[in-house]
Amino acid sequence: MTRLERDGGLAVLTIDEPPLNLYTKPLQDALLDAIGSLEETPARALLIRAEGRVVSGGVDVALFDAQSSPAEAKVLFDELLTVPDRLAALPFPTVFAAHGLCLTWAFEVAIACDLLLAASRAKFGLVEKVVGLTPTMGGTQRLAARAGVARAKEFVFTGEPFDAATLERWNVVNRVLPDEGFDDAAREFTRQLAEGPTQAHAATKQILAHFEHGGVPEANAHVTEIAADLYNTEDLRGAVKSFLAEGPGKARFSGR
Repeated sequence: MTRLERDGGLAVLTIDEPPLNLYTKPLQDALLDAIGSLEETPARALLIRAEGRVVSGGVDVALFDAQSSPAEAKVLFDELLTVPDRLAALPFPTVFAAHGLCLTWAFEVAIACDLLLAASRAKFGLVEKVVGLTPTMGGTQRLAARAGVARAKEFVFTGEPFDAATLERWNVVNRVLPDEGFDDAAREFTRQLAEGPTQAHAATKQILAHFEHGGVPEANAHVTEIAADLYNTEDLRGAVKSFLAEGPGKARFSGR
């Protein structure tokens, strides 16, 4: 059963729909419930992970078969896109941990997160071409934002699985970690983010959202106000005083 758990400031969303973690309407409902909880009561960092041999084998094709017209299909696709869009808008660091095969919707959710960690054995693919479809959850365009348009075309046109090392080279995967101990390493990585200056991390996300929308000029138009607002946080004022009194690296952050 897919579940959201909290451990202090760290939230962990676990996909657990055996045997293949296929995307179904019940899974969509569970994901939206979890995201709603995080919107209502924010964490300081979120880790998304999966149980089982694979992260996901893709979407239950019966979902596509049930659509009888383009109008019906658009309603479904609009619902699907809601998941990564709301996830990307969360105001704290989000990390996706891929320990194995990660296809279609799971990859699209992965690259909607801020950071993507992959075990060395992980493979990724957008394989919608096998049913004559193009990805509908933002994967094509989010991949293009990370790797470039030509790479996104190659990835989607071929439908081939690409390994973690290749996608790290493409700037899609942030870090490739050893298979052994991967889950613990991903949790510890995200826990460290949750224990950091998460108000400042939220500001970084705002600035980069402006950059994605309008490049350096738009980001420059907003960065000083966003940064200045951090003087309303306990974390900045406390960390500055800690630096002056004790030197760098001694501050502790509360997320306030």
